[in-house]
Amino acid sequence: MKGFVLVASFGLSMAALGAAPVFAQQQPPPPTGAPAQPKPAQPPAPAAQPPAPAPAQAAPQPPPPFPAGAKIAFINPQAIFQQSQEGKAALARVNALIQKKQKEGEDKAKQLQGNQQKLQSSGSVMNEAARGQLEKEIDRQQKEIERFQQDAQAEINELQTDLQNEFLKKVNPLLDQVANEKGVQLVLNADTAGIAWANMGLDLSPEIVKKLDAGAKPTAPPKQ
Repeated sequence: MKGFVLVASFGLSMAALGAAPVFAQQQPPPPTGAPAQPKPAQPPAPAAQPPAPAPAQAAPQPPPPFPAGAKIAFINPQAIFQQSQEGKAALARVNALIQKKQKEGEDKAKQLQGNQQKLQSSGSVMNEAARGQLEKEIDRQQKEIERFQQDAQAEINELQTDLQNEFLKKVNPLLDQVANEKGVQLVLNADTAGIAWANMGLDLSPEIVKKLDAGAKPTAPPKQ
């Protein structure tokens, strides 16, 4: 059975990036002519402390050998995604798109904020026509930002789905290959199987990552 439960498992790694709204909602402007509330005094910033020395990193240990004659193994889909070059490249592409959309959203929010501040500070002295025009522009910008947020989130979700599907197309044949090489009859998913304990030599994830990276093509850095 190919690709049995990998779709849901790999989706967890990327869905976390798009689960929450990417953009903060804009607050409505305060009533025109309302006095500005004084900001509370901020305590002085504490003196900067020198960073603590980073602990020495232990050398990575080679994976334990696969137990001879074992007929059941398991994989850790999250580890395969997070440790492989393909998975890291996919996450980088999603992050780059999120940052791009956030920057575009921030620019739109600044324009809206400028008009909101203008209405608050000068709305009471504007003539009716000028004030009405400014209020319409603020309403238009608020609706535009809301549509932009929805479209940006949909674009991010679509990219996540496309990259996930591409990743699965490359991983599933490697899972079949490794399982056949080991002669196992059953491969469990560590994310969903509820494994309480297992000999780590039964984990096929490192070999799948190794084969995946061996066939990976160099990728250009994501465009900002």
